[in-house]
Amino acid sequence: MNATEPRRRWWPRSVRARTALAVASTAAVILVGIGWWVHRDVYRQSTQIAEEQARTQLWSLCEQLNQGVIPVSISTVPFEVVATGRRTAVASGGALSHAYPDTHHVMPTPPTAGVAALTPLTTVRIPVNRDYNPRDKFDMAGGTQRVMTADIRADELSSDKVAALGVAADAKLRVYVVVLPHTAEAITERTDRLLLRAGLVGLVLIAAAAYFTVRIALRPVEAIRFLTASVTANDPRERVTVPATGHEITALATTINATLQRLDNAAAQQRRFVADAAHELRSPLTTLLASLEVALAYPERTDWPAAVTTAARQTRRLQALAEDLLLLARLDTRTPIAGTEAVDLTALVSRMTEQYPLTGRPLVLACDSTGPAPVHGNRDDYERLLRNLIDNAARHAAHRIQITIRNQDAWVVLTVHDDGPGVPTEDAERIFERFVRLDDARSRDHGGTGLGLAIARDLAHRHRGTLTLTPRTLGACFQLRLPRAPAPAGK
Repeated sequence: MNATEPRRRWWPRSVRARTALAVASTAAVILVGIGWWVHRDVYRQSTQIAEEQARTQLWSLCEQLNQGVIPVSISTVPFEVVATGRRTAVASGGALSHAYPDTHHVMPTPPTAGVAALTPLTTVRIPVNRDYNPRDKFDMAGGTQRVMTADIRADELSSDKVAALGVAADAKLRVYVVVLPHTAEAITERTDRLLLRAGLVGLVLIAAAAYFTVRIALRPVEAIRFLTASVTANDPRERVTVPATGHEITALATTINATLQRLDNAAAQQRRFVADAAHELRSPLTTLLASLEVALAYPERTDWPAAVTTAARQTRRLQALAEDLLLLARLDTRTPIAGTEAVDLTALVSRMTEQYPLTGRPLVLACDSTGPAPVHGNRDDYERLLRNLIDNAARHAAHRIQITIRNQDAWVVLTVHDDGPGVPTEDAERIFERFVRLDDARSRDHGGTGLGLAIARDLAHRHRGTLTLTPRTLGACFQLRLPRAPAPAGK
């Protein structure tokens, strides 16, 4: 079994469910962090409140003792007042009186010497009362308790106050007020339960809100999917509805419509290409078939050398057209360039101009360059590209074809300029389309198929270059720009 199979079983496939789960998980982490922070803060503040309550009770008890009044056991805060030279507590109240009803005193007696005026917050050890069954929520039946204490000297009070308190004249009194041990824990525990319930309800609400929000947000996407599924080859003009909200779904719908439009254009171009190719193939085939049929019908009156010459010429047209179609098919597949090497474009053009056949026409083919022009690519592709440009110029030039090669920064720029009739401005891009001829009859007479410039531009793009028609007052000028190859090391 694949290791990912268990995860696929429980992981939801729906985007809505996944989003809700992700949002709920993120919210759970955030709520846990907030809950922990609230827990700590509530505990800290509850502890501070308990200490403040004990401090207030301590000063109240001290004030009563200084006035010679024995505190009454009506406080909820546990306290005890002990004195030296006395076996029983002066006063006791709160949970201490319930936990130790028969005990003389619980808190330790202060020392007879060195008693401080005020003892800060500290802890004391209370003996364990095993017979105590606590009825109060504050269990004071033993253990270490946090207390606040204050010391009072009896010799600083008047004799009647000392007598009212029932202590010796030289006694030392110590007041203990217990910081309620369970107040902070009880408040924090109740807060934790409340936070837990609120967190669980909040997670459910957040997950539900995320689920339905994503469901509503994905409705346009579902509509786009439904409309896109209805697009077929028989009806490629179907388009999705673009929402007017201006959010990401609008951008998605616009992109899908643009993609469908490109596909429609590509399909139309493909159909047009097939129709043009069939038309181009039909013309030489018709001529070839008519020539052969006439020769077969009237063999004794047929000029067989002329018939064979016509058949050979039309066969060469078919062969050239078939090679061009195969090359275009290879270029359309965007396959990587095979047999790449460093090619000196100047040397290649010079060799081609010297070997180019110019028989039958008073045409001058000149090449002008300033030095080597290295480019990187396939030599055969470059030769085919240049031959197509020269062939096109030769079909339209009146007397001269000028080829120039220059190195411009990181580019090699080659121009092919003829002194023919030129190309109208509105057709500057149209001439690079397949099977386009501005002078159809003349191009057919000279063997053109209408694919030469289209193949040349595709070869230029294949080698990361460009091929454009630059404006000229006389003739047509094609400019080829190719990335310049780095010079070999040591040169």
